[in-house]
Amino acid sequence: MLDFSSPMHLILILLVVVLLFGGKKIPELMKGVGEGMKEFKKASRLNDEPEKKETGVKESEIKVSENK
Repeated sequence: MLDFSSPMHLILILLVVVLLFGGKKIPELMKGVGEGMKEFKKASRLNDEPEKKETGVKESEIKVSENK
């Protein structure tokens, strides 16, 4: 397994990225990654909400029906 805990490893990786993509493309790449992460978080939040709203039955209604 790779161990990237050394600062020299991180510097080497950054140098390779700069050489491959160039200095002007890196901000564009990071912007794209950030937007992708925002969309992913938004989609995951939207997936959680419908499960709660699907039944249309409130918790208070459930408690009342259990007491009868």
